[in-house]
Amino acid sequence: MAPFRCRSVFISDVHLGTPDCKAGYLLDFLRRLRCEQLYLVGDIVDLEALARRPWWHPDHGAVLAELLDLAARGTRVVYIPGNHDAPLRGLAGQRLGGIEIALDAVHVGADGRRYRVSHGDEYDPEHLGRAWVLQLGEAMRRALCWTNRGFNALRRRLDLPYLPLSIVVKSHVGRALAYIRAFEARVAAAARDGGYDGHICGHIHFGHVRAIDGALYLNDGDWVEHCTALVEDAAGAMELVHWSEQQTALGRASRELVLPSPAAALAFAPLARVRRSLSGLRPAA
Repeated sequence: MAPFRCRSVFISDVHLGTPDCKAGYLLDFLRRLRCEQLYLVGDIVDLEALARRPWWHPDHGAVLAELLDLAARGTRVVYIPGNHDAPLRGLAGQRLGGIEIALDAVHVGADGRRYRVSHGDEYDPEHLGRAWVLQLGEAMRRALCWTNRGFNALRRRLDLPYLPLSIVVKSHVGRALAYIRAFEARVAAAARDGGYDGHICGHIHFGHVRAIDGALYLNDGDWVEHCTALVEDAAGAMELVHWSEQQTALGRASRELVLPSPAAALAFAPLARVRRSLSGLRPAA
């Protein structure tokens, strides 16, 4: 296997400890990865889910071992806990097995651009009541993941590649898309107000590269639905990549040009393609 080389990598929302975690794809990515810096942008281990129902697959332990091995081999690994692994925020400023724990970070790109890095749950809409929003969002996420899991189990039996069904759902449900756009606008506005060139986050399980009023909004996605990471090349360009049986670029931002990810993401898994897949599962008349 050829190594995957880049300067920096950002991954989040792995949710180790849940059946929906796509640890196998992430393991393949990490084992091929050669980078200087790796940011774990929250919800890596789902402590909330483990407290409700202990569940652990051997691949999940292998992911943790691979992260520790990357740190031991000289990669700077920074863990920024999210809302599902929030108890680890109490360890901010300490190191675990060579991995730095921090509440947030400032990443300086190879091209000099400065990004704030955080999980992103601090941008949940306060006016709706954070606890209510989180409970509703979590219930919807679990339902969507359950559907995605069953859909792709059928595809595996038919020897078809992984298809993130949920990106199609989120992209075609108006209320979901409005929530995503509002979240992106709040994050970008905070980056501008803070004097940053952009903000890198996760949290909402919707990877995206987008310029909003002069600030870059970069969401690295997740590894329970979309299997995406944000990577920085040696020149400082940021690219969102999907990693499964097929590797696909889903958006890119350099100093000179921003190629936003919505069109690419929808081209990767358009509604028509899903309909063709579903029609192929129906018995002949």
